[in-house]
Amino acid sequence: MHQSDPINALRFLSIDAVQKANSGHPGMPMGMAEIATALWKNHLKHNPLNPTWFNRDRFVLSNGHGSMLLYSLLHLTGYPLSIDDIKDFRQLKSKTPGHPEYDLDTGIETTTGPLGQGIGNAVGMAISEKIMAAEFNKEDIKPIDHYTYVFLGDGCLMEGVSHEACSFASTHNLGKLICFYDQNGISIDGEIENWFTDDSVKRFDGYGWQTICVDGHNVEEINEAIVKAKNETNKPSMIFCKTIIGFGSPNKSGTADVHGAPLGDEEIEKTRNALDWQYPPFEVPENIYEFWNSKDSGNEVNTSWDEIIENYQEKYPDDSMELHRRIKGEMPKNFEENFGMFLEECNLSNPSMATRKASKACLDFFVKEMPELIGGSADLTPSNNTFSASSSTFSNENPSGNHINYGVREFGMSAIMNGMVLHGGIKPYGATFLVFTDYARNAVRLSALMGLPNIFVYTHDSVALGEDGPTHQPIEHMVTLRSTPNLNNWRPADLVETAVAWKNAVSSTKTPTCLIFSRQGTSPINRTSDQLNDIKMGGYLLKVNDSPDLTIIASGSELQLALDASIELENDSINANVVSMPSLDIFLEQSKEFQNTIIDSSKPVLVVECGHPNSWYKILNRSDKVIGIESFGESAPGNVLLEHFGFTIENVVGTAKSLIND
Repeated sequence: MHQSDPINALRFLSIDAVQKANSGHPGMPMGMAEIATALWKNHLKHNPLNPTWFNRDRFVLSNGHGSMLLYSLLHLTGYPLSIDDIKDFRQLKSKTPGHPEYDLDTGIETTTGPLGQGIGNAVGMAISEKIMAAEFNKEDIKPIDHYTYVFLGDGCLMEGVSHEACSFASTHNLGKLICFYDQNGISIDGEIENWFTDDSVKRFDGYGWQTICVDGHNVEEINEAIVKAKNETNKPSMIFCKTIIGFGSPNKSGTADVHGAPLGDEEIEKTRNALDWQYPPFEVPENIYEFWNSKDSGNEVNTSWDEIIENYQEKYPDDSMELHRRIKGEMPKNFEENFGMFLEECNLSNPSMATRKASKACLDFFVKEMPELIGGSADLTPSNNTFSASSSTFSNENPSGNHINYGVREFGMSAIMNGMVLHGGIKPYGATFLVFTDYARNAVRLSALMGLPNIFVYTHDSVALGEDGPTHQPIEHMVTLRSTPNLNNWRPADLVETAVAWKNAVSSTKTPTCLIFSRQGTSPINRTSDQLNDIKMGGYLLKVNDSPDLTIIASGSELQLALDASIELENDSINANVVSMPSLDIFLEQSKEFQNTIIDSSKPVLVVECGHPNSWYKILNRSDKVIGIESFGESAPGNVLLEHFGFTIENVVGTAKSLIND
């Protein structure tokens, strides 16, 4: 076997799979094959026989369009990804989609389609490793001790989220974060010198990273760089790898032609000859499989860790029990019972307050109960109320701190949080104003797409925030969030509903949650025990009449307005049922039978919500109405704006009467 054959196996599995699919990106796998070999053969700590063991190194493919490189590595090293799976690249329901995102069973930690987010995810993984190591490691036994490695490309560093994440990483001395920059100088439009001329080495020197420059086609040079990076414990490392995209292709290497399109049969044949690869498509000699097979070595390092865990359990049984709970993602012992008592207390006291302050009261309970809850805010901690009574600030001096100051980095924060969830053992929550979900949107979408039970806290939920004006006043944002698949959105009306919303968020296992809170005060609402129990259904009857003339639905701070209007309507002998709908998403998951017990669709329905009305039409008839806002806001005191936009008893009553009279 020639020493280049195992490297070329990576290239040709990628080339052939892209050609068969007639779709994909062969250039990056061809250019990064030596980098992958140096890392995966000599350094990456992983076990194909147990892809989920907790102390494995994390590998993130930020330039995820080159996913065939990862599939080739997984197949060759022994993960449950067959040659038929490789042949099935980019086909419906295959194990090898174009951008795989996340599939631990086959060894995929995460790859990102939208460029740049992978480096954000990796920063989150490295933060989780640092926090958990500070919590659980002892002088004599260290159960948490692994690296996070990242492949990234020119496009990742062009994306602004890379700045947010990378500047944050150096601030927190993430020395176990090691990145490989595929510096091939090509993107889809061609040679990047016309649009990306940053001195990236100086950029990362400025951040405070360790920077190392290597020939990306020299395995030994890359290997030495990795050793140097691992020896630097206080700085993250960026290894700048000068490569040729599409390496080996006689006519297309170094050009955009090989970035995102198959080479074509003729060019593939020439590339086979140029690299002396004399095997037909999808054929790999047995001696190359033997070279790459990582089952024995992976099992050996996994077994060594198992022995560490056994010793840890003997010497530190309480810490061991907590670590295992965290790894498994189980709720703390007696959590349900303790929450039940907390909810009863909330129901008894239930003071008048803004729901953002109600959220803080809930966090005082949840953070105390759940040490895995790691909070944060994008420079709005006093406004978002995310710092609980049990919080301490995460820093280099306090690496076990459970509150992170993200700075003004909404997108970076959200991508970092995704990485923290992917790492495991941590439940992050991060906050900003609802209107700034526009900055974070793509990371929230990926959280929903990957089924990561993240917790996004959004305050200042309507025009009622007042004088800051339309740039700060969310209008369409609830519609955008509610239209996102696999995303639960809660807009509670008071302390009690806020407690249930938080309970739903921390208990979720496959769905992220947006908790949406008001700046303005809300009124306490009395509930029966049945109503208290029904909040978790997303929507429930708060006021019931035997013979209702209509139903009024409201969420959040508008619920009290709906109740007040229903009282006014009674003076005119109009009976209105009032439905609180803190989570339309959860309500729509309930059976039609349940939904029909809450909303009588044979009678008119009026919805009152201080935002764009489009979310609601899926549960309304054509003649029903929504009091909402379809323009941008204004700058004025909150109470003035609520009156200006029609959120008054008079307007709700008048609109209700118009439904009855129509």
